[in-house]
Amino acid sequence: MKDYLEKICEEYVQNHNFSGVCMLKRKGITIFNEAYGYASRPFWIPNNTETRFDVASITKIFTAAAVLQLVEEGKLKLEDRIVNIVDLSGTKIPEDVTIEHLLNHTSGIADDADEEAGEDYSALFVDSPNYAIRECRDFLKNFAYKEPNFRAGTNVRYCNCSFVLLGMAVEKASGLNYREYFTRHIFERAGMDRTGFFSMDGINENTAEGYKSILDEEGRFKGYKKNIYCYPPVGTPDGGVYTTAGDLNLFLDAVRKHIILNEKYAEMLLSPHCEFSNTVEWLSIPGLYKKNGYGFEFYLLEEEDMPFCIYKDGSNDGVAAKFLYYPKEDITLTVLSNQDSNIWSMIRKIQVEIYKRYYQP
Repeated sequence: MKDYLEKICEEYVQNHNFSGVCMLKRKGITIFNEAYGYASRPFWIPNNTETRFDVASITKIFTAAAVLQLVEEGKLKLEDRIVNIVDLSGTKIPEDVTIEHLLNHTSGIADDADEEAGEDYSALFVDSPNYAIRECRDFLKNFAYKEPNFRAGTNVRYCNCSFVLLGMAVEKASGLNYREYFTRHIFERAGMDRTGFFSMDGINENTAEGYKSILDEEGRFKGYKKNIYCYPPVGTPDGGVYTTAGDLNLFLDAVRKHIILNEKYAEMLLSPHCEFSNTVEWLSIPGLYKKNGYGFEFYLLEEEDMPFCIYKDGSNDGVAAKFLYYPKEDITLTVLSNQDSNIWSMIRKIQVEIYKRYYQP
């Protein structure tokens, strides 16, 4: 497996602009952990395995864990209506939207940028400065006054801003700013000392800059520009935490060992919780389908007693990241990139290789 990963990473460095880190662990043993490309292209500073990367929507698994901690403590309930926790008067957030609807993307609320409909997230900041959005409430103007897509609980549609509302619920229930809450109750308890909400205008040690591709009129690659105007300058509950491949593995370990959640709620975080599912054809694995959970998403195989893969990914201009866990074989795969790169095709190839080596009879 190590030889295979070396070969595919080199291929994507040479031919697909991969810059970042790839790590694979099995049964607690690190099989592969290598860094490629540059954390700072202007100064030719290379990435290393301790470089901290923006992981975009992977942040949602920390938000889900924070919510479940507060449910465990009795400060929130999954059936609580968000309008009864957070002041949303005057908005179009329906009264029947619950914490659980927000967690598993069945709320039906509108998003700030409807990426499923092809809207470009960075386009939000063409006429409105991105530096004006630093706290959860700053997001409301971009989504809370739009009509919902469907009635809560009747369908599923990925929604970034549902996790903004969850961050507001964390703040209300805990009395702490969500960044302080995450740091104290998740990152520190899990030993994730390389993880945090690092602002783009801050001085942050060994932190990768993000690079967006510049294309000519025919769509050919010309070069890069920094992604500093493409989304808010500091992470929020729906995306933007900086972390390492090693720290993502520490988070999973802390969940599995019941360090940050007790057994009941740890199992809840690592289980699907959505009646809606979709078949997955592009992995060429027979009988594979997908369901949502609380933060995490799941690939499941028919007639298996556990998920084939538990994962979360994240993507923005100049950011591509995916963290995957295969519970049957106790394998984690982490790929983090700080420039536009089709890591998704790379990961699909690795997933098929994992399936062939460890899951086929």
